[in-house]
Amino acid sequence: MAQVIWQHLGNGEWVAESAGSKPSGYVHPLALKAIAEIGLPTNGLSSKSVEHFLEQPIDLVVTVCDHAKDACPVLPGVDQTLHWPFEDPADAIGSDEEKMLSFRQVRDQIYQKISAYLKAESSDGTSD
Repeated sequence: MAQVIWQHLGNGEWVAESAGSKPSGYVHPLALKAIAEIGLPTNGLSSKSVEHFLEQPIDLVVTVCDHAKDACPVLPGVDQTLHWPFEDPADAIGSDEEKMLSFRQVRDQIYQKISAYLKAESSDGTSD
């Protein structure tokens, strides 16, 4: 969800990629639904390993759960690393609607956090 939201809020000034230390091999259907609910595209999204990006230049790494913070390898040349500890909505229990509430809540938290970060970056004049 963070990748799509960052791409949207970044208005073409950022390239966002999402990757995991142990990718599941698929994008959770409820994550896709949560993104689609706010009118953002879901086509072409895939589950990727962070290993895929080891040889690419990266300015910023954001880990979004405690497991990712602990498991994320050191990426060469990274200027900044942030940790934003969101609950993993894939761990939600209950009915599909109860799980969906968790995905919506985390989606909205991610949206707010990225929006605040980008606003602070643009006011500092350091946006990439």
